[in-house]
This record gives sequence, structure tokens and C-alpha cells, in this order.
Amino acid sequence: MPKQKNKSAVKKRFIVLKSGRVKRGQQNHRHLLSNKERHRKRDLRQGAYVEGKQVKTVKILVGNQG
Repeated sequence: MPKQKNKSAVKKRFIVLKSGRVKRGQQNHRHLLSNKERHRKRDLRQGAYVEGKQVKTVKILVGNQG
């Protein structure tokens, strides 16, 4: 069976940490920011973590980092 190729788009969006958790950026922080509250925009700057069954899928698509 052929090897699974890494996805460049996924590599740009997710980071696999040493602990095994997968870090991602927040959504809703690209445009239409004038309608959003200042504290909401500030909170959206922080990263978030992938939860549940999606962690396994993202790790496969990211491939071997490092």
C-alpha cells in the first residue's frame, strides 16, 4: 500500500506539540473585525486545541514534523 502524503495546507494550519496535543488558530479573526468587541478580538488571538476524534486525522495529515 502506498504511503500517505503529507498535506501542505494542514502543515500550515496545525502544530503538533511534544505532549501530543494539536494546536490550531482561532476562527473569526480575519475580516469584519470592526463589528466585534475589543475583548473578543483579543481572545481570538490566542490559539486553541483540536479536540476529540479529529486529533488522529490531523496528525496523519500533518505527517512527521521536525
